[in-house]
Amino acid sequence: MQAIKKWADRLTSLAALFGTLGLMVEVAVILVDVVGRYFNNPLTGAQDISQMALIFIVFGGMSLCDKLGGHISVDVFEPMLPRVVIWLGDVIAPALGVIIFVLLAWTTYESAVLSRMLNLSTNIINLPKATFQYVVIAASLITALGMLLKTIDVAFGGGADQKKPELGAGS
Repeated sequence: MQAIKKWADRLTSLAALFGTLGLMVEVAVILVDVVGRYFNNPLTGAQDISQMALIFIVFGGMSLCDKLGGHISVDVFEPMLPRVVIWLGDVIAPALGVIIFVLLAWTTYESAVLSRMLNLSTNIINLPKATFQYVVIAASLITALGMLLKTIDVAFGGGADQKKPELGAGS
């Protein structure tokens, strides 16, 4: 299990690196486009590049966000709930995330097949859409793997601060 976690951490780091590179491209494109507009010579394809860079930014950072616990969570009622209910929520939430990201990867794969078949590309500079859809697929599967490992950790008490409660235990 430790080897799998190590590889998942490496994949998460790789996805985050691609997200960082996407952000750097986004900043550079906006900078060049704005300066170019000042001199009446905007960057051709800036909109296409910006949109595709956002794919790297959003999906590249998703697995890192999950690993660091950066997703929004509401714990208003947590002090009033029994530990077993909190534990169930901590198991069900990442398990649902696994399902959602696997389904996202699957539907994006089906869309990428169509994009390749129809030779779809962006509007201005004709970047092939399937390439970016494969990025979404890979990043979604990396996120799903991280969430699966989190689900297993919480469900079986693998986390340092996550202990499996006894049934009937209150808060």
